[in-house]
Amino acid sequence: MQIKPLADRVVVKPIEQQEVKKGGIIIPDTAKEKPMEGEIMEVGPGRMEEGKRIPPDVKKGDRILYGKYSGTEVTVDGVEYLIMRESDIFAVIAK
Repeated sequence: MQIKPLADRVVVKPIEQQEVKKGGIIIPDTAKEKPMEGEIMEVGPGRMEEGKRIPPDVKKGDRILYGKYSGTEVTVDGVEYLIMRESDIFAVIAK
């Protein structure tokens, strides 16, 4: 990974949903919804508040749920990632 996020930002690799639904129907790429689940690849050091660093609640490797249009899309070495603030994360998925 060549991206190191700043402050309370995280780098997320979206997890693509399954392409075939029940009944064997294949969904074309143009009709697919954006994924809302991903894996955290990198985490920033945390936000500053009143001169103190507040560490993030998430960590590298966590599977998360985030908003449909959250984050900024970036491509590094042919792989697509999202960079978003920790506040854009709705939940951590328990393993």
